[in-house]
Amino acid sequence: MRVLPVGEDALLVEVSSGEEAQALHAELLRRRAEGSLSVGEIVPAARTVLLDGLAEPAGVAAGLTSLALPPVPPPAARTVEIPVRYDGPDLADVAAHWGVPVREVSRVHAETAFRVAFCGFAPGFGYLTGLPARYDVPRRPTPRTAVPAGSVALAGPYTGVYPRSSPGGWQLIGTTDLVLWDHARVPAALLSPGTRVRFVPVAPAVTETATATAAEPAV
Repeated sequence: MRVLPVGEDALLVEVSSGEEAQALHAELLRRRAEGSLSVGEIVPAARTVLLDGLAEPAGVAAGLTSLALPPVPPPAARTVEIPVRYDGPDLADVAAHWGVPVREVSRVHAETAFRVAFCGFAPGFGYLTGLPARYDVPRRPTPRTAVPAGSVALAGPYTGVYPRSSPGGWQLIGTTDLVLWDHARVPAALLSPGTRVRFVPVAPAVTETATATAAEPAV
């Protein structure tokens, strides 16, 4: 673990894995809830946790360097179900990378219990973990200039849902009509770190032939 100062009242804690970052985030939230840690914001990322709004960052840093992390806690009780049509243009590429038939991609993905590890990239975008390491996929060699809102995608060990149209290089495997970010909603983000997520198919999986002939969006 490495603790770095950020400005006058923040610390960035670096750990060696995503699992450690999740465990550290959960432990810091617990300490804030019990009153033993005074901090404004606790923001997890892939292998870091940012603590912002600290009254005494030096004292907190000293305590963190000797902190023994507990195991990653179970996901929060809250579960979000995301209806998805497995109709993405990259299904065939993902299936080839996994070495499975196209229909197997939707089955594996829909049967996986996901957890929001952290949020970022765009408001409402959650990085979901849960797929075994053998299902990691690379990003596209050439990112798309515009990925439609609601696109369900894979990259590395993560699954994500694009909350709005934006450039992106993730592999697109499906679409959802669920609104991930709504500024009129409280909270505006549907997903938050620790939330459990399930993808629920709303249409039959795309066939091998249909997927192989699906048009690729312009790059």
